[in-house]
Amino acid sequence: MEELNMLSEKILRCAFTVHNALGPGLLESAYEECLFYELKSSGLLVEKQKALPLVYKEIHLETGYRIDLIVNKQIILEIKSIEAIADIHVAQVLTYLKLSNCRLGLLLNFNVPLLKSGIRRLIV
Repeated sequence: MEELNMLSEKILRCAFTVHNALGPGLLESAYEECLFYELKSSGLLVEKQKALPLVYKEIHLETGYRIDLIVNKQIILEIKSIEAIADIHVAQVLTYLKLSNCRLGLLLNFNVPLLKSGIRRLIV
């Protein structure tokens, strides 16, 4: 878990860099693209809009679920630019964690004056 904690700190530093530069009020896609750039620039392995299939018993469904960003194949990042994080957004990340076998997810809402109030850390 210590490795995940150090990795999440590095991710959050990149997120703060993006938020400090852009501020709130932009589309999710803008924050996602800029955070992708920052994470890659810091030497991390990052996948963007990674397909997430749904497997139910023997059925393999390509349902169109996509993880915004996944870092080092370990941490899921769900990017939002909304008024407030709702329970459904938390549930979404928890489901992505379950389906992907990742243990840590960061739900990041960039549409806030201070990014620290827009961060939810979710562990399964």
